[in-house]
Amino acid sequence: MSKTAPTPPAPADPMSDLALPDKGQPAVAIHLMDKAGFEAWAATLTPAQRAAAAAQKFKGAANTHAIIPDGDSWQVAAGVADAGKLGPWCLARLGENLPAGTYRIAGDTKIAPALLGWCLGQYRFDRYRSEDPSEPPRILLTREVKALPAVLGEAAAVALVRDLVNTPAEDMGPAELEHEVEMLARRHKATTHITRGEALEREYPMVHAVGRAASRQHAPRMIELEWGDPAHPRIAIVGKGVTFDSGGLDLKPSSGMLLMKKDMGGAAHAIALAKLVMEAGLKVRLHLLVPAAENAVAGNAFRPGDVLRSRAEISVEIGNTDAEGRLLLGDALTRAGESAPTLILDFATLTGAARVALGPDLPGLMARRDDTAQGLLDAGIAAGDPVWRLPLHDGYREYLKSDIADINNSASNGYAGASVAGLFLDRFVGEGLDWAHFDTFAWAPSPKPGRPKGGEALGLRAAWGFLKARYGA
Repeated sequence: MSKTAPTPPAPADPMSDLALPDKGQPAVAIHLMDKAGFEAWAATLTPAQRAAAAAQKFKGAANTHAIIPDGDSWQVAAGVADAGKLGPWCLARLGENLPAGTYRIAGDTKIAPALLGWCLGQYRFDRYRSEDPSEPPRILLTREVKALPAVLGEAAAVALVRDLVNTPAEDMGPAELEHEVEMLARRHKATTHITRGEALEREYPMVHAVGRAASRQHAPRMIELEWGDPAHPRIAIVGKGVTFDSGGLDLKPSSGMLLMKKDMGGAAHAIALAKLVMEAGLKVRLHLLVPAAENAVAGNAFRPGDVLRSRAEISVEIGNTDAEGRLLLGDALTRAGESAPTLILDFATLTGAARVALGPDLPGLMARRDDTAQGLLDAGIAAGDPVWRLPLHDGYREYLKSDIADINNSASNGYAGASVAGLFLDRFVGEGLDWAHFDTFAWAPSPKPGRPKGGEALGLRAAWGFLKARYGA
């Protein structure tokens, strides 16, 4: 089913009013400094002000601040790691903890790189709280007006990933992912194509097989969106949309299921990246693909030992039903490649092996081309959203051999699990296509400034920086 729909009113952006142009409004001054600059700043204070700083044990350390009396008002002293080079998270603690009100940074410091953390420090996921958790915002004024749309757009995209991942599976199934894509399409006059039911079984047999045991409410589907001038370079963005992963008949233990509402984190990243592309008017022809399914348990669940057809006509033996995300992506990557894009990016919460190797903060990156990999690595460093490259080592392809089918979905041993999963995906990407894969955790297991515990965008801003560099903002 393909369609375009009238453009609805844009929804309220919770980040849009947290950083505003400085037009001389009344505001509390924030004095930024690092440890090296603390003494010079302290020398400008009155004895009472120095006493206030000392009482709060403020010495310019990063992520600390003090409220300093200033006549009938007050000002803020805030420590950063390097006052000459602000990173995305250096103001995040202030955004979290300062009293509600309006602020400006004293002096001529360029703060655009730090506005992201200021905004995201105020992110809250309060959908299920019975009391009203809302509070007045902390607004930061800036004279860097031209930078505001880009910064606020990135903050909103990160907040979208967090919202989608934090939402429990009962309320964030395949139908809800479809709704998110449909709303995005309407706002940007894009076209959507949704494949379900018998058509899904025929056209995307692995997506159907993974999701067929779920209830009708959470029936599987392939969600596609297309946007942009067909004359522009075509790119495909693919996101794994497993809305809950029980493990299937190879059932996870209960402890392994607790976070599995986040197994659609790849889809959340893909949707948010598509949002950034369309909002910026990037000169590309965008193709977004979200294969969405719940890996449930029922009498019709796919089984270990089954052999599945795929859209690519590659037969896949099921060594483990808990290696289901790569099956969804296999069909989606095949579809993406049929339109000969200049680039395919996919995001997936794919393997525990990547987390063992890299921990929760670093997405594993696999890419066919060195220049693409390096571009993504560089963009991640520039954005403060680092990724780490893992190999697609040809010697490990034999780990996916099957005795009865073209390929097995699960390795025959426990070695190099992230790379072997990447090699499985590589089999479904058209020959010669430029392709990169992010194995992301999509979750913050413990809070950091601007990054509360819960759903998190990891790799999103690296990919966005790369796309802007390659295709022009």
